[in-house]
Amino acid sequence: PISCLASVSYYAGTLGTHTEIKRVAEEKVTLPCHHQLGLPEKDTLDIEWLLTDNEGNQKVVITYSSRQVYSNFTEEQKGRVAFASNFLAGDASLQIEPLKPSDEGRYTCKVKNSGRYAWSNVILKVLVRPSKPKCELEGELTEGSDLTLQCESSSGTKPIVYYWQRIREKEGEDEHLPPKSRIDYNNPGHVLLQNLTMSSSGLYQCTAGNEAGKESCVVRVTVQYVPSIGMVAGAVTGMVAGALLIFLLVWLLIRRKDKERYEEEERPNEIREDAEAPKARLVKPSSSSSGSRSSRSGSSSTRSTANSASRSQQTLSTEAPPQPGLATHAYSLVRPEMRGSEPKKVHHATLTKAETTPSMIPSQSRAFQTV
Repeated sequence: PISCLASVSYYAGTLGTHTEIKRVAEEKVTLPCHHQLGLPEKDTLDIEWLLTDNEGNQKVVITYSSRQVYSNFTEEQKGRVAFASNFLAGDASLQIEPLKPSDEGRYTCKVKNSGRYAWSNVILKVLVRPSKPKCELEGELTEGSDLTLQCESSSGTKPIVYYWQRIREKEGEDEHLPPKSRIDYNNPGHVLLQNLTMSSSGLYQCTAGNEAGKESCVVRVTVQYVPSIGMVAGAVTGMVAGALLIFLLVWLLIRRKDKERYEEEERPNEIREDAEAPKARLVKPSSSSSGSRSSRSGSSSTRSTANSASRSQQTLSTEAPPQPGLATHAYSLVRPEMRGSEPKKVHHATLTKAETTPSMIPSQSRAFQTV
């Protein structure tokens, strides 16, 4: 609620009376002026109100002369000033409504009638209530930091008093500011909250007040938790270690996949030294009986037979031509059908091709032609 303050002081003397009145802007005020000069001769009664502002400028507010009332002398007071009562009966009080800050100053009431004079002075002070203040925060809203609460009204009669308090939102909350709070006396609307804690969070209210009234604003403070440097360093280290571990696992999996793919590609090309050479059978093209014997002989031959046959052929190629009268039988070495889908790789000493020109050998060591 707006409190209407009025302070009236009277000074009596031969020169008249002095009165001081305080009123709030936008209200109504009546400046007193009483006389006893109007009853005998009303036609000669003159009343005049003058205003001397705070800069010393004087101007006419309202007058009565020759049975006429004259007002609206200035645009600032046009339509807002009038006589409050029956000025002819002795009450020439002045009424102003609504009040404005420009109405402040010293008012002089002069009454004249038939050579007699009466006058009075009234000092009017117009009070302007503070404008609605603006609440702001300056600083970091983190635990352990300092925060400044700022509150300021842009207008209002000086002095303006600022008051900060906490608004109780829950049962048991304290309405006072945190213990480590300091008021900035150079800026009365500023309050420093030092070393913020989580308990410093809450709703804060600033009230700006003067003789005319008061206005307020609110602001919420939310303190954020900040982990310590050690915790941050530990978290960062853990993240880095985890990333390296994941990278290592991925790298190992890739290496393993590459190794398996390489082994699969190289397995068909491997030559085992202890692998058994494929068995062969001998076939005699000109004689079935010889072919049968050659087949049985070839089926019972081992890898050493194949090797010796190859060496015998190489040896015989360097010997003399065969003797006349010796029968020459050509044999062919036929590889048996392999049961498996893929024949085994044989040793480097492989059998020679059938297209090789047959050599004549003695009857004791028959010549074989390999296929």
